[in-house]
Amino acid sequence: MCWFNDPEVRKYLMIYEPMSRVKEERWFEALLDMRDRYFFVIETVRDEAWVSIGTVDLFRVDWKNRTANFGITLGEKSFWGQGLGTDATFTALLFAFQELNLNRVELEVFEYNLQAVRCYEKVGFRREGTRRQAFFQAVCYHDVYLMGILREEFLESGESYFQNPEGNGELECGE
Repeated sequence: MCWFNDPEVRKYLMIYEPMSRVKEERWFEALLDMRDRYFFVIETVRDEAWVSIGTVDLFRVDWKNRTANFGITLGEKSFWGQGLGTDATFTALLFAFQELNLNRVELEVFEYNLQAVRCYEKVGFRREGTRRQAFFQAVCYHDVYLMGILREEFLESGESYFQNPEGNGELECGE
């Protein structure tokens, strides 16, 4: 996944330095041993073949409090703006709330990632706070929004999401 070495992709992620192949392999190996993390690859069809275009991640799963953090990366920029990030976010939340029986999922998103903020709001996340000037990038500090969604809110928003699937293509998470 050379996505982490693309500055245009990386500017929306919490990682700030390029990743070597060796570091990437170690990172993937470490994922296998984590008991508080669910990591999925987003795939779609291109030219009649399945291709990996990104990842979704439920991490820091807290079984006592039934919470987790959420992250998404759409690394293949040619698939941005097609609704795949929104669909992947919605699917990950279905898994979190229906299969893992979590009560809350939260995330952090940079203030300048407006498409992601709108995507998260579309599937039911609410902005809960701001960590002011918490992230340094490109010679300045940026705010980080804290967003969360509860199981009951997701179940309510999920009904409207399924009733209007044609509207899913306008927003992307991770762009």
